[in-house]
Formats: sequence, structure tokens, C-alpha cells
Amino acid sequence: MFTLPLTEDAVLRPLEPWRAEEFLAHLDRAREHIRPWVGPSFVATDLDSARAVLQRHADRWAHDAGGIWGVWDRGTLVGGVLFVSFDATLGLCEAGCWLEPAAEGRGLVSRAVTHLLDWAVHERGIQRVEWRCNARNGRSIAVARRLGFSLDGTLRSVYPAPAGEGRVDMEVWSVLADEWRARAASEVVEHRVQ
Repeated sequence: MFTLPLTEDAVLRPLEPWRAEEFLAHLDRAREHIRPWVGPSFVATDLDSARAVLQRHADRWAHDAGGIWGVWDRGTLVGGVLFVSFDATLGLCEAGCWLEPAAEGRGLVSRAVTHLLDWAVHERGIQRVEWRCNARNGRSIAVARRLGFSLDGTLRSVYPAPAGEGRVDMEVWSVLADEWRARAASEVVEHRVQ
């Protein structure tokens, strides 16, 4: 399958079910860090559940309804990006991400999401990309802002917080196809000027 470079040392490629052991080892390193921000069904705790997570996303990909890709840094899986949902007929998808603490702050997620959104908008005709995140997840909100998403609003008290700590508010961000294309065009112009 394909491999896309993100940096000199990091790549993006499909995270397929046969990589369940590697995915589980990654989750063992990242579990406590990502648990407050991702759904409980994502944070697999054994090989069977890791395989099931990846198979669920592979099935979505096969049905043109989502997909998942991993970010490898120096050959180690450190996180990834996904289409939580994808509907080319409606022109709507939701993107998401996760990352180990050791890989944060290097722009890996922003670069990986850019690849996904370029494909979704330019190749598949997606008109609206959503980014939904816990209203307390500052790092995810920063990615949305950095990529030119606009805050549509906050869904209050959407689901129970982990460990019975009340309920979670979820922010909904979006970027429209025209906005995404304009952003890319302005980056090309900025690059030429420099």
C-alpha cells in the first residue's frame, strides 16, 4: 500500500487489521493519555479488541464510509488519523486523530490530516469536513484552528465523562471545500513569495 512522507522521519500509511499487535503496543504506550479524548471502543486492551478496532475501520473503508491511517515515526506507530464517518453522496465527513505524548508538538497530525482532507475534497468531492472534540481538549482544538476550521458550536453534556466525572461538552468545528481550497491556494502563494 501507499506510504506518504510527513517529515524526514515520519510517514502516513494505512492502519490495517494485520497490524493489530503493533496497534496494541502503541495503545499500551498511549492509552492513559488518549483515554479522555477518544471513545472507549477505540482504546483496545487486548489483541482481539485491537484487531476488532482495526477491522471495524477496514470495513468502513470497504463500504466507503470511513477509514484509518497510522503515523509512524522512525518505524514506530505513534498515532494516526481517521475518517470517523464519510459520506460522498452527502459530501460530508468527520475527521479525527490521536497521538502518543512523545510524538506531540512536531506537526505530525496537522500534516496527516492535510493529506486526508486534500484527498477528500479534491478526489472525492467532499463539501464539508467536521472535526468534533471534547471542549477541554486544547490540543485537538489547536489542530482544528491551525487547519482553518471554524467553530460551529458546542453540544452540551453529550456523553458521560470517563470515571464518572460528570458529562462532556463537545465542540463541532468545520471547514468547507471552498475554504479548504482557498487555504491551499494561499499557502502556495506564500511559499512562492518566500
